Formats: sequence, C-alpha cells, structure tokens
Amino acid sequence: DFVIANPPFNDSDWSGELLRNDGRWKFGIPPASNANYAWIQHFLYHLNPTGVAGFVLAKGSLTSKSSGEGEIRKALIEARLVDCIVNLPAKLFLNTQIPACLWFLSRNKANGGYRNRTDEILFIDARNEGVLINRRTRILREEDIQKIAQTYHEWRKVNGNYQDIKGFCNSAIVERVKELDYVLTPGRYVGLPDDEDDFDFAERFTQLKAEFEAQLKEEAELNKAILDNLKKVKLV
Repeated sequence: DFVIANPPFNDSDWSGELLRNDGRWKFGIPPASNANYAWIQHFLYHLNPTGVAGFVLAKGSLTSKSSGEGEIRKALIEARLVDCIVNLPAKLFLNTQIPACLWFLSRNKANGGYRNRTDEILFIDARNEGVLINRRTRILREEDIQKIAQTYHEWRKVNGNYQDIKGFCNSAIVERVKELDYVLTPGRYVGLPDDEDDFDFAERFTQLKAEFEAQLKEEAELNKAILDNLKKVKLV
C-alpha cells in the first residue's frame, strides 16, 4: 500500500502530552512541541510490510536533534526505512516561507519488484530546480518534476540508468550517513559545500517559539499544581 501526505509543518498544538504512551511510537516518543516525528511514525504504523510512504515535511526534520528527534531519526535510518530524501526549492508554498523537503520511506527495500537498496539512501538536492514566477513564488515545471521522479525511479530499478550527479543526486550507504551523525540534508551528500547547505532562520525561529510556548504551558501547569497543594496545607 501507499501513503501520500502533506501534514502541517512543525505543529506544536497536536496534544502530544496526551499521547506519550501511544502505540505508534515504535522508534521514540516525539516531542510535544513538534509533531513532525509523530507524523512520520503515524505513516509508518499504517503501512503494510511492503508499503511505501511519501510526504512533505519542514526541512528542519532532516537535522533537528531537539527533544529526542535526532534519536528517532537515527532509529529510522538504522532500521533501513529511509529510501529517499529530496530537498525542495524555497518559495514553493503560498502559505509558508518555511523550506520543505520530501521523505520517501519503504517498509521493504529488498522488495523483489526493485533492486535491493537496504543499505542505501538516495539524496536529491532540487533547490535550484523550477522557476520564479514572481518575487515570492517559485514553481516546479513538468520537466523539473520528471527529472526528480525519473532519478528516483531509475535508482530503484534493477539495472536502472542511474548515476550520481555532483550537486544534484547521490546514492549514499547508511555507513556514510552514520559518519555524518545521521543528518539527512541532501547537500551534505551531493557535494555542495557546507556553507551552501542553507540554514533558515524563519524555520528555526518557529521551532524555538513552539518549544518555548510548550515550556511556558508546562510551567503554568506546575505552578497551578503547587498552588493547589499549598491550599491543602493546614497550619496548626
């Protein structure tokens, strides 16, 4: 079966505290301040043993180590579930400026329908694809979409016509990903210098704001609990 999804980016209002013991968290408990890794595990939970999931997430999901996210990402990689990561161009979405990426997960990368990719992950950096139609909006043309899709399809095929292209795509072994501390940013693997592997302040600010709001909420709950307990104290 297949899952295709575009969940909310960096959602901090997903009742994470109420779902700490949820059975879907096979690879680690996602932080209450950000639902990205809750969505990932939700999709995996509903796949059959040969299923494939493809979804859009905020680019920060590729590098974040906040509140255990790095450990969850490590567990997903070690379980050989990550099949392909695509870095998307900025300004694709009208409702957010947060950079996005595509994740492709496969429950069985040794599936007989394709070649065995168990110890490999395909990285595609498509930041330079597409065209600006105005100052704030970029679109992917049909040829851009086909270039990305064809690269992934040829990589999966038995005897497919795939080759690494410096600056665009690279098939990396899991051991290489481990050496880079389980970071999944495509630029690290396709040969772009680190200073071109863009950091987005707006996205990081959104993440920090969500974490701060979650901490304030927790503080308010603790203060209320303390006050309630103080009211029960009887002075002799």
